[in-house]
Amino acid sequence: MAKFEYAPAPESRAIVDLQPSYGLFIGGEFVPGQGGAGFKTVSPATEEVLAEVTDATAADVDAAVAAARAAYEQVWGRMPGGDRGKYLFRIARILQERAREFAVLESLDNGKPIRESRDVDVPLAAAHFFYHAGWADKLQYASLGPDPRPHGVVGQVIPWNFPLLMLAWKIAPALATGNTVVLKPAETTPLTALLFAQVCQQADLPPGVVNIVTGAGATGQAIVDHPGVDKLAFTGSTAVGKMIARSIAGTRKHATLELGGKAANIVFDDAPIDQAVEGIVNGIFFNQGHVCCAGSRLLVQESVAEEVEKRLKRRLATLRVGDPLDKNTDVGAINSRAQLERITALTAAGEAEGAQRWDTGCELPAKGFWFRPTVFTGVSQTHRIAQEEIFGPVLSVLTFRTPQEAVAKANNTPYGLSAGVWTEKGSRILWMADQLRAGVVWANTFNKFDPTSPFGGYKESGYGREGGRHGLAAYVTTGESQ
Repeated sequence: MAKFEYAPAPESRAIVDLQPSYGLFIGGEFVPGQGGAGFKTVSPATEEVLAEVTDATAADVDAAVAAARAAYEQVWGRMPGGDRGKYLFRIARILQERAREFAVLESLDNGKPIRESRDVDVPLAAAHFFYHAGWADKLQYASLGPDPRPHGVVGQVIPWNFPLLMLAWKIAPALATGNTVVLKPAETTPLTALLFAQVCQQADLPPGVVNIVTGAGATGQAIVDHPGVDKLAFTGSTAVGKMIARSIAGTRKHATLELGGKAANIVFDDAPIDQAVEGIVNGIFFNQGHVCCAGSRLLVQESVAEEVEKRLKRRLATLRVGDPLDKNTDVGAINSRAQLERITALTAAGEAEGAQRWDTGCELPAKGFWFRPTVFTGVSQTHRIAQEEIFGPVLSVLTFRTPQEAVAKANNTPYGLSAGVWTEKGSRILWMADQLRAGVVWANTFNKFDPTSPFGGYKESGYGREGGRHGLAAYVTTGESQ
């Protein structure tokens, strides 16, 4: 059978106007940092330096919080919800108008395939602003309690796996409910957040309503510790989430934490196998596995395990790994050298503990950070690859015989963010969803998101919900709780 190759189809970088260096966005303007230090953000696909970014100090964070407080007290906190909603609608429309620019910049800075940033990240980010704009004047009807009011200044720290989308998840509900924001993007992926700052200017958002400070862990800690911050929202690792929880213990600060995961994707013997294989691929290899709710543990009923494994490997052989800006690419670059080293170390541990490793054997680019889609079989519950979050394109396969065994294995993890169930029986789906200790359970699909649906986890996956009516609750205080 002849094999046909796709011709390269790279997206042009010309639409993105990269600056040599970027300041901080405080009080509606780009300003230099007070410490003068900076760091480089690089393309993970080529290791090319894209720009120099300011490393914000505690003094910079203090200025950003002061700007946010002034905007909250003088303008945004007093503004009628309908007027706030108009600004959010305006931001959503601008995101749509500049969608190609955002998609290209996201793939450049993050390493994810342009197909994903173009078809998932940017449209969903705009959808979150559209959705929350509609709530801005209806908070009293959202069952949030009597007299829902904003907290004030919200500090937000977001991760590098979905830079623009996580920004939208955080900023849209905060603004809709009347809060002002100080946001820190991840140090490896700050560029779309800085481009969003331009969108705020284009939308004529009042100065100080959104402030963006770039930096590493010390900058994030300065936001967490700042006495002028009323509420925190964090998405990232469980280890950092625990540090934040300890830092704010005993203070008046509210927090939502969306942390790690080790999701089980459970395939029963009556599942449509080809459909399930597509869901497995989307569950773990979407965004190079850089997904908190990735289906990194595949639980397959014994009677179909061999067939599922065979079809899965055949499907993986068709995945194209390479240039994130090529529209044919399925799996892009690992976000950073440090993350690549972690993935490499954990997969080596999987082999050392006795699991059987298989990968596609595809050729990888000479420069950049790359890892082949990898499957481990013969995995036991005690293996590190079955317990620890790898956050990469690595799948661990386990088997089960009964639904009860599947539930026991799925719940045998410190995390509880998500799960997937593949079966034709509706009653089994409902029973499994009731038994699984996971914040989100997908049925015959995986990694599907909608701004109307709440997202969040249990156990070491954090607390609080983002999205939907439930996500609004974290951004208001009510007459009962004041």
